[in-house]
Amino acid sequence: IISQINSGVSIARNSGLKIMKGDYVLFLDSDDWLELDTCEKAMAEMRATNSDVVMWPYIREMRDKSLPKKIFKENRKFEDKEVQEFIHRRMIGIVEDELRNPENADALCTVWGKLYKAKLIKDNNISFYDIREIGTYEDGLFNLNVFQYVNRAAYMTDYLYHYRRDNSDSITSRYNEKLRNQWKNLFHIMKEYIDNNQLGSIYQIALDNRIALSLIVLGINEVENKTSLNHKISKIREIIIDPSYRKAIKTLKIKYFPVHWKIFFLCAKYKNPIGIYILILIIQKMRGR
Repeated sequence: IISQINSGVSIARNSGLKIMKGDYVLFLDSDDWLELDTCEKAMAEMRATNSDVVMWPYIREMRDKSLPKKIFKENRKFEDKEVQEFIHRRMIGIVEDELRNPENADALCTVWGKLYKAKLIKDNNISFYDIREIGTYEDGLFNLNVFQYVNRAAYMTDYLYHYRRDNSDSITSRYNEKLRNQWKNLFHIMKEYIDNNQLGSIYQIALDNRIALSLIVLGINEVENKTSLNHKISKIREIIIDPSYRKAIKTLKIKYFPVHWKIFFLCAKYKNPIGIYILILIIQKMRGR
């Protein structure tokens, strides 16, 4: 048992990683749950495929329904080059045809829904970034560092994790005045990682796409602010005229998106904060439904 001052999920996980003694690591958030045979199945798959990481899909648990979140259609194995070119890159962002399903952008990036070899994490001294500095996506950065060293990964289609989605205190249901600056820190860390590791141009495209897609949550965040309509629209305008977002929107391949997302990003491209505000209200209504 570790007793410490509550400093957020990243610091808690890091404390656990410092004292771990087992051969495997699995993460479980406090309000979620696993199937009873999760560890048995995941360990069997890891041994059968000699994988460094095993992954599986999850079920989103709403107040009145359960929704499976499928990542791949069938069991898959990834080795060497495919690990780097697909899974590792995806921890930065999605590209090309993947943009057809922007809601799946981070479906593969969670640390829960995976079993890791502990040696992989220990030997490379991998830890979590402080969520208070980056806002969100500590899971993705952790996996970005992990998959740099992964030679083989396996995906199985069993739904072994239950992700609770009825939490009213989530990032998209309360205003966070620091979020925009926190995400600038996040994107800066990703940019440095790409440059320091001399990764290909596809990684920079993936990062630009992540920056563009972040407009959705940043817009929702501003709408949640308890202030005047004019102030909300003004803050949305500030975001969409920011040079980093202008660059990202300019290179974003809107043609791949479903119609409603095309409209959203066209509003951003043509600097229309009122259009974005209206679309976000529609998004919130759909999410509530």
